[in-house]
Amino acid sequence: MLAVFGLVFCLAAGFAWLATDLPAWPAIVLLVLGAVAAVDIAVILRRKARGEPG
Repeated sequence: MLAVFGLVFCLAAGFAWLATDLPAWPAIVLLVLGAVAAVDIAVILRRKARGEPG
């Protein structure tokens, strides 16, 4: 699932970015995108549980 890759990548990159001395706004953008991916995964799982196509 592409959403799982997006979630893992965005969370890892966001937290790695926060560990540096660079500005924090790109990390915040990555973490927000990770949250969007998490919501997308939840919607996909709910649709799959009801028997709908992904």
